[in-house]
Amino acid sequence: MQWPADERPREKLLQHGPASLSNAELLAVIIQTGIKGRSALDLARDLLNSYGGISGLMALEQAELCQQPGLGPARAACLAAFQELSQRQLLEQAQAPDSLTSSAATRRYLISKFRFHEHEVFSCVFLNNQHHVVKIEELFRGTIDGAAVYPREVVKRSLYHNAAAVIFAHNHPSGVAEPSQADLAITLRLKEALATIEVRVLDHLVIGANQIVSMAERNML
Repeated sequence: MQWPADERPREKLLQHGPASLSNAELLAVIIQTGIKGRSALDLARDLLNSYGGISGLMALEQAELCQQPGLGPARAACLAAFQELSQRQLLEQAQAPDSLTSSAATRRYLISKFRFHEHEVFSCVFLNNQHHVVKIEELFRGTIDGAAVYPREVVKRSLYHNAAAVIFAHNHPSGVAEPSQADLAITLRLKEALATIEVRVLDHLVIGANQIVSMAERNML
């Protein structure tokens, strides 16, 4: 079957712009070609249905993407490249000099980067005197408790970046963004350690599947 040109995803994008395409059509443009009996659009619909949409699909690791029907290494690489470019765009926005007047850009980046990780990742946002982002670094992986997060290392990285303040962030693989007692305990330990070098702890963000909770907004710091 030959589709009319204005109904093919790539041609539709070129004629009417990317906003005119559905999620499946945009994904089909990235996949480019189908397989025997299945068009690129069919494959895209199957993938989105299997993983509950774009977010679920983009949460897959490279090896898992390669194993999806109709993808393989080349198409999986295109999807992984698209995902990385999206995250780098969000990171650039978060690190723009005027972006932290509102922390929305930083939060968007952190949610995109960490909400679907299968393990906990503890990150630190280093800020200068104007509270602009200097650097966002992943510092620890694993369960966030006293055995996994080392205040000395956080102090060391804060000095390296000449930070005046920091924001902590970590994800909950369960998808529930509610801060735990362990989260509070390690935050207070880190706050005490950083006070010795006059670095302020502005917040600790807990990232869930569809929510991000600020411990500062909860008056927990």
